[in-house]
Order: sequence, then C-alpha cells, then structure tokens
Amino acid sequence: MIIGRIIGNIVATRKDPRLEGKKLLLVRPITLRGEDENNYLVAVDTVGAGYREKVLVVSGSSARMAEGLKDMPVDAAIVGIIDTVEVTD
Repeated sequence: MIIGRIIGNIVATRKDPRLEGKKLLLVRPITLRGEDENNYLVAVDTVGAGYREKVLVVSGSSARMAEGLKDMPVDAAIVGIIDTVEVTD
C-alpha cells in the first residue's frame, strides 16, 4: 500500500469504455511524516476522496481486486481515506 495525498483530477474524454464513469485522481506519495515525495501516480477513486485528502492506494493486481474494478485496466486504486497516521518507534 502507498500513502498519498490527492493533488488533482484527471479528465480523459476518450478512454477505455470500462473506465467510463470512474473518477481518476492524481496522487502524490508522501512519507510517514506527511512530506511530499517527488513522484506521482494516477489512481481510480473507489471511496470518494477529495483534493488534499490523505489516502491509501493499492497498485498492480491488488488494484484490480478493489470494489468495482474487477477486470478493468487499472494499475492503481484509492481504497481508503486516512484520518490519522501514528508511528511508534
């Protein structure tokens, strides 16, 4: 799983028909301290996430097992909205 923050939306007027009606969001992975990493990914939203929210993202075959995404051409899916992160050393 990846911890990330929503940084934008993706609008694609032409896409695979199986993705019709799915919200695509731009996610920037973050560290456990909430600091932005340098990369980003596009993920299908399955939980109604919004701008600047912290989210849990799954990728690869796990993304295709998320609710409503079976047999869809996705590599990343947002499967949770994070309320808090607690790290104990």
